[in-house]
Amino acid sequence: MEEPLFISPKLNNFLPDLVFPQNLPSCICAHVLDPQPGETVLDMCAAPGGKTCHIGTLMQNSGVLIALDKAKKKMDTLKSNLLKSGCTIAQVYCQDASKSVQDGSSNDSPGVLGSPPYRPETFDRILLDAPCSALGQRPSLSNPITMKELSSYPPLQRKLLIAAVKLLKVGGVLVYSTCTFTSSENEGQISWLLGEFPNIQLESQGKFHLNKESDRCSQFPGCTLSNEQLSLLQSFHPAFIPPTASCMLSPNIDTIGFFIAKLRKFR
Repeated sequence: MEEPLFISPKLNNFLPDLVFPQNLPSCICAHVLDPQPGETVLDMCAAPGGKTCHIGTLMQNSGVLIALDKAKKKMDTLKSNLLKSGCTIAQVYCQDASKSVQDGSSNDSPGVLGSPPYRPETFDRILLDAPCSALGQRPSLSNPITMKELSSYPPLQRKLLIAAVKLLKVGGVLVYSTCTFTSSENEGQISWLLGEFPNIQLESQGKFHLNKESDRCSQFPGCTLSNEQLSLLQSFHPAFIPPTASCMLSPNIDTIGFFIAKLRKFR
């Protein structure tokens, strides 16, 4: 292939102070989280900052927004995007979010107005857009990922999920998302999480559950989720285009591969 299929302008750096291009599923994440002005919110894996900027906008720049990422080389981009978006409530720290919870012997200062680690049950809402195999990214004709690398993501995601549950307030909302479509990183993680933490429950994504056409209906090995629970999960998969689709370029179908789950903590 030598010629592009479509000729369209790139959106990179197009009106950078006014426009932040995002894929549809990425936009949905912040709306599913539904952060409110005045709340204390955590973005656990924030770089490059698109979802963080969106969260700050939905919070109307009122409250506390903590943005963590362990990649030092991404810090400048994260801070730059927050500055361009006009987000003034974000505090950015280079930190492995799986290690952001204070232990019982810690004498660190309380609260979230400072660097991690943080006390358990500090945050009203948490977004965990987890590191993943990124198999949903497109366009891509091939992928060099190895089985060893592919199998390395679920253990890391579970460490982050454990930290998220600890940091979330009772009654708080956790949104877990990935840009891949392997069951071990998506439905499998939710199945594991609900089994490990009986005080965590799946919740409807409401009007932002857009892609019901591509939701997975079948079980997979090791899954303990009921059909009702599976129906609460939102999956975007380029291959899941029903033969009855009236338009192959439907915005609810023609996206990157993505997964979104909304959970709430009780007691």
